[in-house]
Amino acid sequence: MTRLWSAGRLTYAALALTAVLSIFPIYWMFVVASRTSDAMGQVPPPVTPGGNLGANIARLFANTDAYFLTGLINSTIVAVSVTVSVVFFSTLAGFAFAKLRFRGRNALLMVIIATMMVPTQLGVIPLYMLMTKLNWNDRLPAVIVPALVTGFGVFMMRQYAGQAVSNELIEAARVDGCNTARIYWNVVLPALRPAAAVLGLLTFMTTWNDFLWPYAVLNDPENPTVQLSLRALSDGYYQDMSQVFTGTAIATLPLLLVFVVFGRQIIGGIMEGAVKA
Repeated sequence: MTRLWSAGRLTYAALALTAVLSIFPIYWMFVVASRTSDAMGQVPPPVTPGGNLGANIARLFANTDAYFLTGLINSTIVAVSVTVSVVFFSTLAGFAFAKLRFRGRNALLMVIIATMMVPTQLGVIPLYMLMTKLNWNDRLPAVIVPALVTGFGVFMMRQYAGQAVSNELIEAARVDGCNTARIYWNVVLPALRPAAAVLGLLTFMTTWNDFLWPYAVLNDPENPTVQLSLRALSDGYYQDMSQVFTGTAIATLPLLLVFVVFGRQIIGGIMEGAVKA
């Protein structure tokens, strides 16, 4: 049994190689972001940071074609709003589908699952027409509102709540006088924290990296998301690759920060559940 759970040198070597292959592209992106555009054509390519990071950042934010600062602010607003909404409504609906009994529960769940089968591209045209009717084109609500709830999130939370929250715990809370809202907030939501952290991480990353729908509905070049700003940097006959890599590096930092924060929540929730068990 000891050998079954012990890691040998080959395992550590494989893990180290995997880590290096995963981290090196991100590291090299920051290396190029700190150098001039000539670094792209150097053979062998540079592997140490240069001294032009500050100048590249200054030129990036001064670029009047990309509106990069506006893109960062807009993407932060959109990603945070969508993530909070998806996690809240998904945990709430998942709790209801898993633990509450009401008429039409299975039919509604099938409808939600059916929405996951429809490709996103098929809904772009009718959704764009709806945004036009609401006069939301070139405004952030057009990007935020359609993504406030996802079928995947509801289904994921329903599956996790069915296993993580026992019926006896809910009945005990009802005996203590808790209503359904208080049971959700004080009993169910803490139990769903690891899955909610995973869902929040995936939702934030997906929303931050989304390009197709913002590109379709945000036609004002002065009001982009960060992905549209990166596209503006790479347009044209001449591409300043140092600016492109600098913008990409800055746009990656919020994802790394969110990964660290939500990763701690995931581990903390798992460890808390293990201790309780």
